[in-house]
Amino acid sequence: MSRTPKDTRAWQRMLSGRRLDLLNPSPVDIEIEDIAHGLSRVARWNGQTTGEWAFSVAQHSVMVEALAVELEPQLSVTHRLQALLHDASEYVVGDMISPFKTAIGLDYREMEDRLQQAIHIRFGLPPTLPAKIKSLIKKADLHAARIEATGIAGFSEQEARKLWGKPPAVKITGRFDPTPIPPDQAKAMMLSRFNSLIPALPPVR
Repeated sequence: MSRTPKDTRAWQRMLSGRRLDLLNPSPVDIEIEDIAHGLSRVARWNGQTTGEWAFSVAQHSVMVEALAVELEPQLSVTHRLQALLHDASEYVVGDMISPFKTAIGLDYREMEDRLQQAIHIRFGLPPTLPAKIKSLIKKADLHAARIEATGIAGFSEQEARKLWGKPPAVKITGRFDPTPIPPDQAKAMMLSRFNSLIPALPPVR
């Protein structure tokens, strides 16, 4: 007997015990521990990186938030947290490379956007990003991709210049080291950064 849409499970059980509806995600079913745990085990670049460990989305997220602050030192706590959580939906949907997202089409992006908005609401953030901040985070994200590409993903400097332009004009510190770290360490690093930002988040008006 074939399964009907009504019979099909469309939720995922998290280690926290939450059951997240993938089609209609509720903010109350979202926990930062689940996000950090999942992202620490999601590999960037489809795992095609050097090193003993995969370079995780959790480690990437911390790098992007730091790069966003380098680009805009006066960035508010709200926008810093949005930068840290810019790929948070991937704890459910995984990290698909951009060409694959394009091939799948709009439905995938709509589901990703709904989940991302629920995550924002869960942590007291506006559901959507202002255009200026979205652009800033995207720029930081591309800078991180470039650092990762040439550092651990096998891209030459010539290839990187064609795809991402010149190296980012920011002070490269240890926070931007793309050397992959173990999942538990990446999880702890993301949780630590989240916990340092959340107490300073202004109340929702």
